[in-house]
Order: sequence, then C-alpha cells, then structure tokens
Amino acid sequence: MKAVTESTESIIKDIKRKTRRKFNAEEKIRIVLEGLRGEASIAEICRKEGIHQTQYYSWSKEFMQAGKKRLDGDTSREANSGEVKGLLKENASLKDLVADLSLKVQVLKKNLKGLE
Repeated sequence: MKAVTESTESIIKDIKRKTRRKFNAEEKIRIVLEGLRGEASIAEICRKEGIHQTQYYSWSKEFMQAGKKRLDGDTSREANSGEVKGLLKENASLKDLVADLSLKVQVLKKNLKGLE
C-alpha cells in the first residue's frame, strides 16, 4: 500500500510541476509594483495571483537590485534564452566548419607529401 501512495504522490507532483504557471517579466513587475503601492497587503496580492509570499519577495528583491544597477550606470544585461540558443547554434555550426576545414588541410598535407 505504501508503494501505491508514493507513486500517487509522485504523479500528483509531476502534474503540479507541469501545470505550474509561468510569469513573464511584465507580470512580475506588475505584481511587485502592486505590492509597493501598498493598496493591498502582500498576503492578499499573493493569494490573488496564486503565488507564495517568498516568491513575491524574491521578485521584489530582484526588481530592486536591477533598478539599483541601472541607476548606478550599469547598462549591461544578461542574454535571454532565445539569444543563448541562437549563439549555441551558431557556435555548433562554426565548430563543424572548423572541423571540415581541418580535415581538408590534413588531406592536402598528405597529398603534398605524396608529390615530393
């Protein structure tokens, strides 16, 4: 009976993990700003949005740190996942090109040695 309970719990965890709502940057900013306005308590906002208070506070901390960096003149930004995927794809194609060219160079060197 214990094995059935454990497998049931793991199935439920998998379902929750797959159906978890993902918030984009604009939604996170909206929620943090709503909390900063102080019109409603953080607990009420989190309940309404379906997030845990610790999640709100981590978003709030990230928001404040990003603002502080920007005001300090730090204009660099981290690459988003689309940019990273594009760079990884380009890197792979360049590696393939280098491998092809290296192979051609080796073949040409062998041919030159045969002519000597």
